[in-house]
Amino acid sequence: MTESLRPKVYKSRKLRVIPLGGLHEIGKNMTVLEYGSDIMIVDCGMAFPDDEMLGIDVVIPDFTYLIENSEKIRGVVITHAHEDHIGAIPYLLQKLNVPIYSTRLTLGFIRNKLREYEVDADLHEIAPGDEIRLGVFKVEAIHTTHSVADSLALCIDTPVGKVFHTGDFKIDYTPVDGDPLDLSRLAAIGDEGVLLLMADSTNAARKGYTPSEQQVGIALNNIFASTKKRIIIAIFASNVHRAQRIIDMAAANGRKVAISGRSMENMVRIAEELGYLEIPAGTLVEMNQIRNIPDDRLVIMTTGSQGEPMSALTRMANNMHRQVQIRPGDMVILSSTAVPGNEKMVSNVVNSLMEKGAEVIYNDIAETHVSGHASSEELKLIHTLLKPQYFMPVHGEMKHLIAHAEIAESLGMDSRRILFGTNGDVFELIRGKAKKSKETVPAGAVMVDGLGIGDVGSSVLNERRYLSEAGLIVMAACFENGHLVSGPQLISKGFVYVKEQKNFLEEAREVVEEELMYCLDSGRHDVNAMADICKGRLRNFIYEKTERSPVIIPVFMEV
Repeated sequence: MTESLRPKVYKSRKLRVIPLGGLHEIGKNMTVLEYGSDIMIVDCGMAFPDDEMLGIDVVIPDFTYLIENSEKIRGVVITHAHEDHIGAIPYLLQKLNVPIYSTRLTLGFIRNKLREYEVDADLHEIAPGDEIRLGVFKVEAIHTTHSVADSLALCIDTPVGKVFHTGDFKIDYTPVDGDPLDLSRLAAIGDEGVLLLMADSTNAARKGYTPSEQQVGIALNNIFASTKKRIIIAIFASNVHRAQRIIDMAAANGRKVAISGRSMENMVRIAEELGYLEIPAGTLVEMNQIRNIPDDRLVIMTTGSQGEPMSALTRMANNMHRQVQIRPGDMVILSSTAVPGNEKMVSNVVNSLMEKGAEVIYNDIAETHVSGHASSEELKLIHTLLKPQYFMPVHGEMKHLIAHAEIAESLGMDSRRILFGTNGDVFELIRGKAKKSKETVPAGAVMVDGLGIGDVGSSVLNERRYLSEAGLIVMAACFENGHLVSGPQLISKGFVYVKEQKNFLEEAREVVEEELMYCLDSGRHDVNAMADICKGRLRNFIYEKTERSPVIIPVFMEV
């Protein structure tokens, strides 16, 4: 086929953009680009379960469409190392053997994650400015500033035009690493023509500009220089730049640094090995050494900024940490803000720390954290530089997506050129036009429960929810030759308070025993029939007394 004929072939095909996650939600970011026999994927993240998903560890995208089209997949490009962009990679690789492309630090985090899952991968390192070819797609990696180092935006050249995916970003003119986002390159791409812009919407509703990471450094430096207290500081484990600032400030103020929390330990190890973290000799100490270090000479850098139940800071707050006991005079700094949905957990940790006499400093008190996402004025600049024909707001809940769409409209974009949809929608772009197809692909939430992936559905969650609300009573008895030889015994879990339980359960046990003796005296010796009769009698008794209906499980055995 000659080059002169190739455009005619391309014109007969459509670029399909399919979000599998990241729309109408925070987390689970994953987008599919498909053209003819080629598919490339941007990101593969997980989300944390909401309060209704009892017992669920994480939530991942539905890979059904990718499994059905596995022969088309040319590669996955990861924009940065946050869990909502890399967390589902092990689960994807358990299903599909596909190459992964990203920067050195991001691949370092991915390798560490894959070791935990004992999964092999075909990993390819790229750097800002590199171009890679994935089938018909030519992908340019562009450095951006975000709250984790080595973050990328992607300019994807397709047969129908350029697609620009911002990844997570903000415009920081004074970044800690001295490497700002290359706005001149974005302007050049805009001059070349952008068919579709897919842009981070997290802070679209926030007016103005997101402050520089330098502001956090100023605030933390003032705190470090002015206190003699033991400092315990919680940060996101992926925030290498902030960890560097904390280590530098500790060293400058004559303090040692101890690391608490497995993910924080992994981050420090990986970032130092790859050259992203420079630690002055003698600054780091092991957690088992901190008892020998005076309070005014110690900083403990820890996980738990989101109040996660088993994180190091939460264990400190609950007197469950082996090496750290919170005591009056400690200074605890939350160098973070609560991710939507985590507010209550963070508040509980703060309250517990304060009850133990610690001074707790968080973002409402001092500027101990800045966001890694662009606010409205930065988004306006990106739109102005790139001048896209079409725009799809991504990475956010509905309120964030709408706020971002309003920004685009305020800059003169026709609302008909703003592509709104949800996970699983298929958007088609051809000959400079875009539309949402009537077709959809599977894109629900796949729940991971221990080793089970996707085997917990709504019915199981409903049962768990009912158990959590109603409680459980186990009714046990043993029989031999038509005689009761053991029991009945009632065991209650989550139904009545302990101080009330003894008398109530004894009364309920007597009701069951009375019903059992009536059955046996009447010649009813079938164990299953007696279990059903006693279950009904106990249910009625409990409802009359409490107006509650716990789950009742009879365990009647013939011995």
